[in-house]
Amino acid sequence: MIDTSLRRAAGSLFGLAYGDALGKDTEFLTVAEIVRRYGPAGPRDLTGDPALVTDDTQMALAVAWALHEAPVLAPEVVEPLLRQRFLDWAVSPDNNRAPGMTCLRACAELGRGLRWQEATVAGSKGCGANMRVTPVGLVDVDLDTLAGLAQLQAGLTHGHPTGLAASELTAYAVRLVRDGAALAEVPGLLTDRARDQRRVYRADWLGDLWERPGASTPEDFVARGWDECLDVLARLEAALSRPDDGGDPCRHTGEGWIAEEALATALYCAVRHADDPVTALARAATTAGDSDSIAALAGAFVGAAHGMPAWPAEWATRIEYAAQLATLSNTWD
Repeated sequence: MIDTSLRRAAGSLFGLAYGDALGKDTEFLTVAEIVRRYGPAGPRDLTGDPALVTDDTQMALAVAWALHEAPVLAPEVVEPLLRQRFLDWAVSPDNNRAPGMTCLRACAELGRGLRWQEATVAGSKGCGANMRVTPVGLVDVDLDTLAGLAQLQAGLTHGHPTGLAASELTAYAVRLVRDGAALAEVPGLLTDRARDQRRVYRADWLGDLWERPGASTPEDFVARGWDECLDVLARLEAALSRPDDGGDPCRHTGEGWIAEEALATALYCAVRHADDPVTALARAATTAGDSDSIAALAGAFVGAAHGMPAWPAEWATRIEYAAQLATLSNTWD
């Protein structure tokens, strides 16, 4: 029996935003610069009132509201809601937080009315595909629907099979932890999922997306993405099997600019600091890579494990978009 009093959905959504805010100011710094500015423990408190987030949280909210508004979680219903939410984000005056070029390019094409399979950036597997997928892991759906939702929301902007696979694994990780799996178990469970899904192409959700890059079959198209995820998960498990040297986690699993590395590096921080959520965020924000996305995902994972008690209580009123995060969390808690 899962303890609902922990408010795990809230812990995960707010954790994503907290990690995003902590990583926002370190994203383009070297580790040495971060340590000089914040000390060896890294950033451990929100700054500003409100503490500002980046496009990671903004787009996660876009996905969350699309799911919230959908009367049925089916592709023909969810796709236009995602499209509109992404387009609203693209033209928002608050979209001034160094947004990803892939998302902007795809949104421009979506805005012209193209089918999303034609609007997407087919060759991109940037972490924009999975930095926003956490809400999918919080909705009460079967695993096939979770997989379809995760891949669809990724595919609207990032058409690379690794972006699809990494997004599904990210949402699945959130689901696993929210349902009570220990964080240390998650890398192995994700590996099992990747092997099981390796040649599963979800045509009902993806349509003819596989034809855009010129793959020979749908199964060959999607297998490429799962294989790249399996490779980085193997690196993650190898890194976790060794003593923690306390250094930049990107040295083990990549800098996180691409989807599978953002997943793996965030999980590295979450697993290493499973019992100290704020330290997990600080570690994830003290990297040479995409610190805001890595810390956002680490926060989503650790927050799903511990719920709202993971975080300093006063942060809940200081974070940007607090009211939206609270409203959506209440829906899923």
